[in-house]
Amino acid sequence: MASITIIIPFYQRQTGILQRALTSISKQVFQDFDILIIDDESPLPAENELRSLSEEDRARIRVIRQPNAGPGGARNTGLDNVPASSRFVAFLDSDDEWAPQHLGNAFEALTRHDADCYWDSIDGGEEFFYHFSMAELAKSVNATRLSQTPPLIEIPDIASVMLKDWSFLHLSCMLIGRPLFEKIRFEAALRLAAEDVLFFCDCILAAKRVLLCEDTGALRGEGMNIFHSVDNDSPQFLRQQFNTWTALNTLEQRFSRRPQDIASIRIYKNRARKQALWSQARQLRRRRLPQLGLLAKWAWRDPAILQSAVQLAAGKFAP
Repeated sequence: MASITIIIPFYQRQTGILQRALTSISKQVFQDFDILIIDDESPLPAENELRSLSEEDRARIRVIRQPNAGPGGARNTGLDNVPASSRFVAFLDSDDEWAPQHLGNAFEALTRHDADCYWDSIDGGEEFFYHFSMAELAKSVNATRLSQTPPLIEIPDIASVMLKDWSFLHLSCMLIGRPLFEKIRFEAALRLAAEDVLFFCDCILAAKRVLLCEDTGALRGEGMNIFHSVDNDSPQFLRQQFNTWTALNTLEQRFSRRPQDIASIRIYKNRARKQALWSQARQLRRRRLPQLGLLAKWAWRDPAILQSAVQLAAGKFAP
């Protein structure tokens, strides 16, 4: 009968990664939790990683093995199996780790301020350069200081701020309350990109209160990562950009009555189009056939990509 259920989607090939994550959980100052590990048909079974645990630690963990559904599908399975006693859900990627105060800060903040959505910061090192902390965010937006310990802030229009740049948010830093985890799910089909961004927005829009903590709550790991393993020349890159555009198109519908937010979304949609077209242009330069089937599907759903293609060609061949 725990207050917090931790959901860990698991798909790894290297031993020891999940053990590091679980060790960071066992070191939490706040100990009223249980753990759901969703083995998403991992090449390395999750059960193999649990053999070294004590009986006490193992008793807190339930492993659910399922056919591969991607990270969003795995998290949805976790959300569908949260015990009735849990007040909050915390997410942790299997290759990330938590700082010892992460759950304690979150539980105190959520209960003291009657909130149902929380993030703290993540530290990812130089390779995570595009991500920025809550402390950096607080310097650039109109934030209200709620407490110094833990250092909590609240941003009045967090949805609009997020749509301009969501790089201060990460799933391993997120906790949500029962009103959110009972009804909001990931778009599992968007397994290469953006299912987390859509989930963030849905939670922010539905939350009664969103809190941000400037403390570092998570450390980014280096295990298997579907998104970061796809570069511009990968065969999956076009699919990744199409999924990103699909998620952004869904967001545009969510924010249909907020013109200032739609402008931000359309900037990202246009970026996804251009990156997709550039990747296919590189294929042509290398005398490789572009992915015509997916391009046609994209053009059928989004005729604006044809205009982007014309603009790209005009820029390429202009005198």
